[in-house]
Order: sequence, then C-alpha cells, then structure tokens
Amino acid sequence: MDLTEFNEIRPYNDEELPQIFEELIADPAFRKAATGAIPNVPFELLAQKMRTCKTKLDFQKAFCYGILWKIAEEHTNGLTLDHNALPNKKKAYTYISNHRDIILDSGFLSILLVDQGMDTVEIAIGDNLLIYPWIKKLVRVNKSFIVQRALTMRQMLEASTRMSRYMHYTIAEKNQSIWIAQREGRAKDSNDRTQDSVLKMLAMGGEGDLIDRLKEMNIAPLAISYEYDPCDFLKAREFQLKRDIEGYKKTTQDDLINMQTGLFGYKGKVHFQVAACINDELEQIDRSLPKPELFAAISACIDQRIYRNYRMYPGNYVAYDWLNGTTEFTGIYSQEEKQQFVGYIEQQLGKIEIPNKDEAFLREKLLLMYANPLINHLAACR
Repeated sequence: MDLTEFNEIRPYNDEELPQIFEELIADPAFRKAATGAIPNVPFELLAQKMRTCKTKLDFQKAFCYGILWKIAEEHTNGLTLDHNALPNKKKAYTYISNHRDIILDSGFLSILLVDQGMDTVEIAIGDNLLIYPWIKKLVRVNKSFIVQRALTMRQMLEASTRMSRYMHYTIAEKNQSIWIAQREGRAKDSNDRTQDSVLKMLAMGGEGDLIDRLKEMNIAPLAISYEYDPCDFLKAREFQLKRDIEGYKKTTQDDLINMQTGLFGYKGKVHFQVAACINDELEQIDRSLPKPELFAAISACIDQRIYRNYRMYPGNYVAYDWLNGTTEFTGIYSQEEKQQFVGYIEQQLGKIEIPNKDEAFLREKLLLMYANPLINHLAACR
C-alpha cells in the first residue's frame, strides 16, 4: 500500500510534529487563539510545553484533555460514558454516532475514553470548518483526518475512495479507533438517521464483498445524549430563514458562532452510550440483496442501536407532551421539571433575532428537537 496517497488528509505522523509545532508557534493567529483559550499562561510557556510533546497523544493529554474537562465542568451538569457493550478495550472500532456538536461529540468521547484507560479516537472532520491554516494544522495534530467537501462529482468519488482506504488502513494496520458522524452536518431537528452515503464511503475500501468490507471496520454505534443543545435556538432560526429566504446558506461566520455557542453554552447532563459492534448483525444479512436494500438494512440497524441507547431527560418527555397536547408522560416528570423546561424554551426563543419572527413556528421547531429522540427511542424499544 502506498501510504503517500494519504499525506493530504491524514493526521500528522509523530516525527512530523516538531516542525508543525514551530510553524504554529510562529503563526500570530495561532498565538492569539492559544492565549484566548488558555488566558492565564504566558504563550512562551505554552510553546515550551508544546515542544516537549513527542506524540499526538502527548499533545492531547497536555492541552486538549484539560481544556475539554474544564468545558465539561463549567458548561455541563455531568459527563459520562458507558463502554460496557465493547469489552475488548484493545480493539479498534469505528464509532458511528448521532451528531450534536461540531467539536465536543468527538472531543468529549476522547477524554472519556482516556479516563477508562483507552486511546483517543481519530476524527473525521469536514474541510469547510478549517477556515484558517493554523486550524488545519492543529486538527491534524489532534488526530483528525480531513473530509474534503465542495468538490466536483469525479473528485468527490476519488476523495471518498481515498478516505475509505485510509480508514480501513487505520483500523486494520494502525489498530486505531475512529469517530465519524452518521451524516454530513448535524441533524437540525435531532431526528437522527444514518446516511447511506456514509456506509457507501466506508465500503469503498477493504477486501471482499460489501459485508466483508463493512465488517473490517468494526462499526460500533454510539448514542450521544445532551440534556440541552446550546445551539437549539440557532438551528430554529436557520429553519425559519430557510423557509423565508430562497437559497439561504449559512456563512463561515455562522459556523464560528455555532462552534462557540456549542462549546460554551450550557448542556445539562451529557451521556455517551456505546452499543455492541454490528458485526453480529452483518453476519445475518442476506448478501444477495440488491445494494440499495443492503445499505438501507445496515443503516436501519445502526439507527436502532443508537435510538435504544439514548438517555432520556425530563425535557424530552415534556417536549413530547407539549408538542402533541397530551399528558402521556406526566408521571415521568414533576411539575417543577416541566416549569423549568418551559422556561428554558421561552428563554431560547427570546435569543432569536430575525425579521418577521414566527414564534409559533420557532417554538415547534425547538420542541421537535427535544421530542424526536424520544419518538425514535420509543419506536425502537417496542
């Protein structure tokens, strides 16, 4: 295998780090961002600490680990991981999860894995987020590989094939786990669905038929449950703008605001629940099915395992009852919890500033974001 084909997209190799650290240290934009993220430490000390890191994991433990736990302590009400469905802690898995937060889904997963004595994950990240050269370097130091977007159809096929080969190589040869979202971008209404295109991409690399290729990836569905989504009001706002303005598109500035709000907004309790690897179910599938049916069956299997493993919070039940005008779940939440959630929704609504603000529409969108996980969970558990 010619590993140079991955040079453009892979994380840096450990021996490349000294050179990259010097480039970052010399970049004024990186200096400004670093002193903003770690305000009470002189930049020279940070630079010195960077230079002592020999591996990407050293760097993550020296910098990212502490910053992420600080975010968890200040902006969540508890962060937990249940990894018991995968007893073999030495095996490499492809964690496919629902996607709530641009940075924290994979960031929180990595620090939780470290606390359970496991390695951090390599992360698939879209190049649309890498808006400055220093960000691109930093994410590759932080074990990210790059998903190239905005390409022509032919380039897209080549890029997907290369990325798939890279991911198969990472699992099989490097024995390194990977995190990838089940879809491109976040589900704006929390109605999480695995996109067939993600599975098609995974099946481009590897050996054997489609099932063999996916089995090589050791896919482990991962359910991520945030009690509150700090970006919920931004997503609702985007729904109305898309409804009212033909061809509405988010700007780079919008992406930055989403990242910042996601990082520093209040998330309540956050739980990561790993489901069993789907290889057992892949074994049972009829390999002679037409490809579209195979992909649909495998996506449905991943979705079911994510839905069953959601953690439900009082707000999910309140949102369901409020949205449907029912009292079905009043036994599950207290009057106080209901008031708290109603107050939260009204507070988030108040943050939305747009012309012709349609409160009824926006409120419904916000409630759907909290009701959908419960709707899917109930359907999967029947």
